[in-house]
Amino acid sequence: MRGVPLFATIVALPILGLSPAVQAADVSAWDGDEHSAARLIAAAATHADGARLYRAGVEIRLAPGWKTYWRYPGDAGIPPSFDFAGSENVKSVAVLWPAPRKIADSEGVTIGYKTNVVLPLHVVPADAGKPVALRMTLDYAICERLCVPVRAKAALTLDGAPKTTDEAVSAAEKRVPVRQAQNAASPLSVGRTVVDAASKPPRVLVDIAAPAGSPVTLFAEGPTPEWALPLPEPLRDATGPGIRRFSIVLDGLPAGAAYNGAALRLTAVSGERAVETVIRLD
Repeated sequence: MRGVPLFATIVALPILGLSPAVQAADVSAWDGDEHSAARLIAAAATHADGARLYRAGVEIRLAPGWKTYWRYPGDAGIPPSFDFAGSENVKSVAVLWPAPRKIADSEGVTIGYKTNVVLPLHVVPADAGKPVALRMTLDYAICERLCVPVRAKAALTLDGAPKTTDEAVSAAEKRVPVRQAQNAASPLSVGRTVVDAASKPPRVLVDIAAPAGSPVTLFAEGPTPEWALPLPEPLRDATGPGIRRFSIVLDGLPAGAAYNGAALRLTAVSGERAVETVIRLD
């Protein structure tokens, strides 16, 4: 089980000029087999902080019964890893992660996707006036009864124009958890957190505010990939209407690591809503 650094997975790249022969398209070719395949898809550009931002997505197709993993896989599994080396006119690429689901099977309880998924990409160009040639190597794992490591390669030029795949990328972006502060005034929010140091091992009690009757799933990630936190467990006790309480056991810390002052990234999912909040343990 592995974690990731806080916030989106961002890959910084050496800047290469764009080859004159590259042409833009809506999608790349699929790379895979009957169990899974991956490709790049393009979307219209947007602006962020006054700068042009190219949009794309990594579309992963899964055969029925197969699954793949989120950035933090849970009890077992391998999260996807991305290499955009060789891309042209690219300053950085941010990989965004749609809200996952908790999957219980013979492997244990893992975190990921059981159906086709699009992982949005936000690409910062070195020169906003030129297209981007995106080249990707994706290493990921798929599982049914057995788990299989997969490597897929894809290349696609992004020119920022509207595409037939705009809707697919936009829909995936809407499924990415919204970043918000603790105790935010929102239908779904991370509320009070308390470290129960008397528990053995220590645990964090987390209150989640959500609409009454709506199921809530909580995921927790540590500050570095070496943290291997177990899945948060829902508790029966609550502090008021619409409040769900979870326990995060502070187990699986790296040797010599202390939880005091550590930042945990919490992702709460309830129906179509998902939020991401960073808390600090005191």
